[in-house]
Amino acid sequence: MTSPESALAREVAALRAELRSLADRVEIRELFDRYVAALDTVDEESYDDAWFRTVFTDDVRLVFPVGDHRGVTGLCAFQRTAKARWARTHHIGANCVVDVTGDRAAVRSHQLATHSHHDDPRTTEHLSVGGHYTAEAVRTDAGWRFSRMEFHPVWLAGPRHPSLAHLGI
Repeated sequence: MTSPESALAREVAALRAELRSLADRVEIRELFDRYVAALDTVDEESYDDAWFRTVFTDDVRLVFPVGDHRGVTGLCAFQRTAKARWARTHHIGANCVVDVTGDRAAVRSHQLATHSHHDDPRTTEHLSVGGHYTAEAVRTDAGWRFSRMEFHPVWLAGPRHPSLAHLGI
């Protein structure tokens, strides 16, 4: 026969594990949301490599259609250069699925992005992109951080920037 105290202890342990799992997934989703919001505002003064250290590990590896980057040092400049190709951008992330295993997590999130060309008399169209991110996150002493992130475009619609001419979609 199980004592009421041991049953309560098992229930509390199960609830504690579930709460940690929920908190981990929420923290990682918020981390991803902060990154997506930064894509549209990275040219503001509040962003620098120190800010990106609140999202990524020091040795992060990023793979995007416009280029790759390794390490958090120089990441702000890399992101600003990517954004400077466009007059404005608008990114929306959704369907973020987080699978936590211990101190590591696999993440997949869909994204729709609209890119407004600089004053180009030839077109008033925007480039729209649909795709998904795959990422790996690790638990650090400072909280969850992304150690790898890749964007996989699925479709593009509208006139492309020359830096995207190599994409066969």
